[in-house]
Amino acid sequence: METGNHSLVTEFILEGLTDQPGLQLPLFFLFLLIYMVCMVGNLGLIFLIRISSQLHTPMYYFLSNLSFIDLCYSTVIIPKLLVNFVSEKNFTSFPECMAQLFFFCFFGIDDSYMLTAMAYDRYVAICNPLLYNVTMSHRICFLLVTSVYTVGVFGALVHTSYISSRFFCGTNIIHHYFCDILPLLDISCSRDYTKELLVMILVGFNVFACALAIFISYAFILSSILCIRSAEGRSKAFSTCSSHLAAVGVFYGSIIFMYFKPPTSDITQEKVASVFYTTVIPMLNPLIYSLRNKDVKESLKKVLNGGLLSRSA
Repeated sequence: METGNHSLVTEFILEGLTDQPGLQLPLFFLFLLIYMVCMVGNLGLIFLIRISSQLHTPMYYFLSNLSFIDLCYSTVIIPKLLVNFVSEKNFTSFPECMAQLFFFCFFGIDDSYMLTAMAYDRYVAICNPLLYNVTMSHRICFLLVTSVYTVGVFGALVHTSYISSRFFCGTNIIHHYFCDILPLLDISCSRDYTKELLVMILVGFNVFACALAIFISYAFILSSILCIRSAEGRSKAFSTCSSHLAAVGVFYGSIIFMYFKPPTSDITQEKVASVFYTTVIPMLNPLIYSLRNKDVKESLKKVLNGGLLSRSA
């Protein structure tokens, strides 16, 4: 098999989310609103965690990194999606398409492993509270976050290098609104099904390995919570995990539905399903952690009250 980019196609056309003219403008404003909420929510959460000493803990260190990943993840997808709604044809060069694929894979993998690191943090906090400060030291937290980004780079390089070495000689229309693995493989004329299987195994490993680690962590967490005698203690312990559980459920639910559902010939259904984890989830995460987290709400009130007091003075 020849390697390297021997493609006859120098640019692609992204088909977009829909070709119905009446939906273009409403969808443009909808996704622009989603992107703005995502930007404000994630940047606000990062800023709040940085300035609030109450949030200078391992859990919020991981959360600030998750917000950064979500912010970048949506930026990789949504601006190019918005172009589809206002232009007749959305052209993207081969290098630009591969760059989008790389960062899509990078931040997608990072999201999954960062949620896993956060599950481990909750496991240590509830199951081994006396050793929490030692186990989740600054050095350990830094190593965990560095490992997350390292795994993301490796996975993204594997996927992008394989796709970029394919031979594109027919249509240059990608039946999607961004450069994703499966839509690109569908228009390739030099498919290697053995290597494709390995690529999909890697995708499955990233999803199921993280999901399994999170499941095991919460199995131990649930066991520890049930051993707490007071109802108030059990409620307090569970409340520290509720936001993370909600984020995990939304993220993995959409991923499993998208990649592991029965195959379908309905391309529109595939696009709509992918919208959820590429655009909606990065917007939802800061809302979940803001509305369901007592520490975040208290820190936000202090910041807002401090701002109001300084203005009145």
